[in-house]
Amino acid sequence: MELNTHQELMKVREFLKQYAIIVYTGSPLDDIVLMDLELEDLYEDKHLEASEYTKFKLALRRAYSELENGRQR
Repeated sequence: MELNTHQELMKVREFLKQYAIIVYTGSPLDDIVLMDLELEDLYEDKHLEASEYTKFKLALRRAYSELENGRQR
């Protein structure tokens, strides 16, 4: 995973931590999926602005793709 992608992923984790949401499943791919679900819930409950939600979703999608591509090699 690229450093920039890693930094973005850490920003998502830090945001979730503000709501006492700690995600660790032991699988990076599963962590990303679970963080995505948690973000959706926070967005639906109006704890997150649309622009921030979109930025976080893109970061998660990018991280997921990079991990998936790394597995296929």
